[in-house]
Amino acid sequence: MPRKKIYVAYTGGTIGMEKSAQGYVPVAGHLSSCVQNMPEFFRDEMPEFTINEYCPLMDSSNMTPSDWVTIARDIEENYADYDGFVILHGTDTMAYTASALSFMLQSLSKPVIVTGSQIPLAALRSDGQTNLLNSLYVAANYPIPEVGLFFNNTLYRGNRSTKADANGFNAFASPNYPSLLEAGIKIQLNAGQLSEPLTHSLKVVEMTPQPIGVVMLYPGISAEIIQNQLQQPVKAMILQSYGVGNAPQNETLLASLKTGVEQGITIVNCTQCFRGRVNMDGYATGNALAEIGIVSGSDMTIEAALTKLHYLLSQDLDKNKMQKLLQKNLRGELTPP
Repeated sequence: MPRKKIYVAYTGGTIGMEKSAQGYVPVAGHLSSCVQNMPEFFRDEMPEFTINEYCPLMDSSNMTPSDWVTIARDIEENYADYDGFVILHGTDTMAYTASALSFMLQSLSKPVIVTGSQIPLAALRSDGQTNLLNSLYVAANYPIPEVGLFFNNTLYRGNRSTKADANGFNAFASPNYPSLLEAGIKIQLNAGQLSEPLTHSLKVVEMTPQPIGVVMLYPGISAEIIQNQLQQPVKAMILQSYGVGNAPQNETLLASLKTGVEQGITIVNCTQCFRGRVNMDGYATGNALAEIGIVSGSDMTIEAALTKLHYLLSQDLDKNKMQKLLQKNLRGELTPP
């Protein structure tokens, strides 16, 4: 059997940074040089791989929807020549990119794994070697045909992941969905399903930047905050509510939200809680939101809700169709009722 071939896109991030007088900085060619000096990557058990370093390399804090499209098109251009794809990315917005790719990459039949590290690959005690080595091995030998996020020996569904720890190696979590795979002493499939790569074409549906507001409710929040967030050219807003989707019974605040809905703005209700889902039928304080036309975000992460809105708003959909699709499970991003 020929060895599998994996395409590695290094977009930037900590994993390929080099130490300087000003701290760690991205340096062209540094990541590839580090990997070449690590014999573990070239053992017989490992797949063949090609590293494409983006120019310029980006800090993930600077990522935009246009950059998500660049990554998706890069995968598309190389799709026929490789068995799987590994995207090296900074951790700050890694979950956003993984979520966005899950919506843009349609008819995906090969694994796409987004990974990175908390400590640069060249540094002592780096988690980068383990994350990259395992991502390559899993992509070649455990092909789960969806966008995943691999970190600290765990493969998560990309659009279910969120950054949970700024400093620890266990930096990501999937609060409302089990991991796809655990790479312990033995590699164990959990929610992931393996498949042989198919030959049908990948389709990329591009996202364009969309004006979307995000507001977190807090005790005493002013209706003016909501009103300001709902000013043109805003097309959608994510409301981070309490518990199972509750909001204050403040008449002025509710009136502001209702006005936004009537003006054609899609408002999605997502819980502030780390785990759990929105159920606006549970309490009167949630039911009031449902009655004015606010859409349930179910158990989507903020990253999934935001990128799904970008995806849907980038298409020529009427408001009713878009709201139905928001509440429909498109890529495994939410748990159906």
